[in-house]
Amino acid sequence: MAEKYLIVGLGNPGPRYANTRHNAGFDVLERLAERLELDFRAGKGEYLLAAGATAATPRAEVMLMKPLTFMNNSGWAIRQVVDYFRIRLQHVLIIFDDFQLPFGKLRLRSRGSDGGHNGMASVIQHLGTHEVPRLRLGIGNEFAKGETVKHVLSSFSKEEQELAPAFFDRAADAAIAFVNDGVWPTMNLFNS
Repeated sequence: MAEKYLIVGLGNPGPRYANTRHNAGFDVLERLAERLELDFRAGKGEYLLAAGATAATPRAEVMLMKPLTFMNNSGWAIRQVVDYFRIRLQHVLIIFDDFQLPFGKLRLRSRGSDGGHNGMASVIQHLGTHEVPRLRLGIGNEFAKGETVKHVLSSFSKEEQELAPAFFDRAADAAIAFVNDGVWPTMNLFNS
C-alpha cells in the first residue's frame, strides 16, 4: 500500500491576500497541483484538499492542502487532516513564506522552531512537536524596521514577479523530491 504524504501550503484565503508575499505557500501549492494534475476540492473541515496517485510520485499517495483558517490558525486544520488520514508526521511538509530569507532562497529542514512565523507556531502547537519538516520560501528581507507586517502583506515587486514562476517551480520540485527521496537528500539538493 502506498505511503500517504501531506504537503501543506500556508496562506490566507480570499482576494484581499491573493498575490501577496504571505501567500507564497498557496502559490507553490497551485504550481504543484498543476504539475501533479490534481484539483483542489473542499475538505471536511476548513481547508481545500487535492489528492491522488501521481506519475511524479509513484510510490506515494500525495495530498495537497490549503488551510482556510487564516495563517495564524493553520495548525488546527492541519491537525484534522493528519488525524483523519493517519499521516505520519515525518510525511508532512509545511511550505511557508520567510521574510528572513532573501527572495528566491529555499530552506528545507526536518525540524525546528517557528522562527517567528505565526502560521508555523500554530502548526507546532497543534501537532505538539517541533519535528515537522518544513520548506521556507524566501520572500525578501529588505524592508524598514517595524515594517514586517506591511512587507509580508505586500505584493512582490515587478522584478520579483518575473522571477516568481521559476522560484515556485523550484519549490514544487523540492516538494516532489521530499516525497520521492526523503528529507535529507532533498535538503542537500535544494538548500544552497
